[in-house]
Amino acid sequence: MLDRIAGFFRLIGQTIGRWARLFSAWAFWPFLAAHGWYQRRSWMIRLPVIAFVALLVVLYGYFFLQTQVWTNFNPAFVDQYRLSERKVAAGQEVPAAESANATAPKTCQRSAIVDVAADLTDFNVNQNAWISSMLLYKMGFFGIDWDHTPFLDNKASFQRGINQAVRRTSAELVDTLGRVRGTSGINNDLQSARGNLQFDENSWYFGLNPFGPKTPTPSYYRSAIGSLRKFNTDLALCNVVFDGRADNLMQFIDRIANDLGGTSDMLAERSENHNRGWFDTRADDRFWFAYGQLYGYYAIMAAAQADFSQVLAERNLGAIWGGTMRQFQAALRIQPAIISNGREDGWIMPSHLATMGFYILRVRSNLVEVRSVLDR
Repeated sequence: MLDRIAGFFRLIGQTIGRWARLFSAWAFWPFLAAHGWYQRRSWMIRLPVIAFVALLVVLYGYFFLQTQVWTNFNPAFVDQYRLSERKVAAGQEVPAAESANATAPKTCQRSAIVDVAADLTDFNVNQNAWISSMLLYKMGFFGIDWDHTPFLDNKASFQRGINQAVRRTSAELVDTLGRVRGTSGINNDLQSARGNLQFDENSWYFGLNPFGPKTPTPSYYRSAIGSLRKFNTDLALCNVVFDGRADNLMQFIDRIANDLGGTSDMLAERSENHNRGWFDTRADDRFWFAYGQLYGYYAIMAAAQADFSQVLAERNLGAIWGGTMRQFQAALRIQPAIISNGREDGWIMPSHLATMGFYILRVRSNLVEVRSVLDR
């Protein structure tokens, strides 16, 4: 029995060593060839080459730093809003006694959902660099898409997961939450925000299809932040509406549950058909996309609890909603250093994708239960 175990580990070591040698030969032969060419050139040629190499070192240093440092990453960042202290649902008039001055003009409660959506986008493109549209990310690793490697793609996937949650939320704000259904038009600020958030996630300053200069992705997302904040400013002045009805909340939760269901299917497919343990190079971006989506939806659902506080009180949803938030928190505590996509019954390499899929299904199950209560 011990001989079989020792043989298994020797096989792993031999396999890793063989692949490491092949990778080293493939990765370093261009540099060895370039060194021989460089040694035979004059300084008129060497100096531009040195300048170019120095520029690449700086660019890749910046790129590495941006992919590894996650500024202001905090799964519990929603606590800073102190939403439990809000006494009025979104869009409703704030009583004069709660205003700074009893003689001040009428004010209405801002939408926490809109604030969170704007702040999540700000986290993606202002507090951090938007990785997916960076030139070196688009160039890949020796021509290989970074998403197909185990290197430097976790933050990009995490950001895209957050963006997926914000995109879905912006669509619901336009279609239902930011208007009185059937009696009012679409709010222009929310419509602008949705359009900008739907923009291609990978656009740089120049592109080939179509050929020519382009506006990069972060510029569109920053415009969306301004539009969302403009809507909330108008809402605080009671100039626009936030329709916090139970049927709107039910539809919003239904959309989120369907979105998470699609992510669960993505994780299940990868876990079942590509379970190569630590050697699955796509497991990390699948995991961190799902994590980013949960990160965004956790904050948005916490905000929805404040915006729809009246509905939750009328339907006695406090306990169920609290359970849902605890499921989100449990999922967000999973932060492995190296993502493994092993077999679910494996005894060496863990199955992080299956674990994340399990937590997503628990969150989705709670959301379905909340929806069923609202539908009664």
